Amino acid sequence: MAAENAIFTFLSRAPADTLRLGEKIGHLARPGDVILLMGNLGAGKTCLTKGIARGLKAIKPVQSPTFVLVREIEGRLPLYHIDLYRLSGLAEIENLGLDDYFYGSGLTVVEWADKGLELLPPQNLAVNIEILENDNRLFKFTPSGARYHATLEALIKTC
Repeated sequence: MAAENAIFTFLSRAPADTLRLGEKIGHLARPGDVILLMGNLGAGKTCLTKGIARGLKAIKPVQSPTFVLVREIEGRLPLYHIDLYRLSGLAEIENLGLDDYFYGSGLTVVEWADKGLELLPPQNLAVNIEILENDNRLFKFTPSGARYHATLEALIKTC
């Protein structure tokens, strides 16, 4: 992991790397945390979320919530797995009433967060995922707020 202007990067060379990274994030998660995932189709958003669920000791596996907008998975903390992929605009997102998840007792992970950034909590850990050559993935973490800076610093120490 490297730092540059409050953005931290992690290179994943295989899905197993992505799962381990997610697991570390899950171990560090606290109630009310919000993680925003952005990247092209197939970038690894759901794979990272599966790792996060492992780190939370989830009792059932994570599935892509593409056809179900929100999945709740029990674990050390509840995992609220939200997917905005199929939504077409801010009005649809606003009508979902997601604040209960964002400010609840669990960890909220939002896939395709870039579709509704204006409506999502301003303090969060944003993760942009890029697909590179040879199926590598580059994860760029941007923390917004002291809580997420601290979380990211703790994550860096474990990588």
